[in-house]
Amino acid sequence: MNFKPLKGQTEWSKFGHLFERQEIPAKTILLKEGEISKKAFYIEQGCIRLWFNNNGKDVTFQFFFEGQAVSSVESFRKGQPSLFTVESIEPCTIRIISKKNFQAILDATPSIKHEIEEHTFQRLVFYQKLFLSRIKDNPQKRYQELIKDHPTILQRVPQHYIASYLGITPVSLSRIRNRR
Repeated sequence: MNFKPLKGQTEWSKFGHLFERQEIPAKTILLKEGEISKKAFYIEQGCIRLWFNNNGKDVTFQFFFEGQAVSSVESFRKGQPSLFTVESIEPCTIRIISKKNFQAILDATPSIKHEIEEHTFQRLVFYQKLFLSRIKDNPQKRYQELIKDHPTILQRVPQHYIASYLGITPVSLSRIRNRR
């Protein structure tokens, strides 16, 4: 089995037996906002979104695709309630690992632990850019950046989730797309 949860790392393959492979349909909730995460997910096929409830409104703030790992880090690592919901957008094939098995991998393999630390740092950089973009950029600029940096999202994600991600209504997104 050629299983590598994070790109470029062959050491993961010796831990493939610690992951459970599962096929799930679209709109499957893997973790609900407020629950404690006991699992992390690696996406072999499909798309997953992260979203939270803001006064009854569903706000999408991130998408994950093939070859990416996803979890509610604060919940998975610290046992805190998740700040968001993890849900599939498309039918997905995922690999699931328990907190106990994940920790065993980190304890046994310093190179994987370093890789996870680097991955976490990259996520922090992503979130900083997202945060600053929401403060300083208008929706048109955020949409242009999305087209430039993540064209896959536009091809695979329903428009109402993209609008939510950009912080606008689907009608506003339609207007922005028609201006192009």
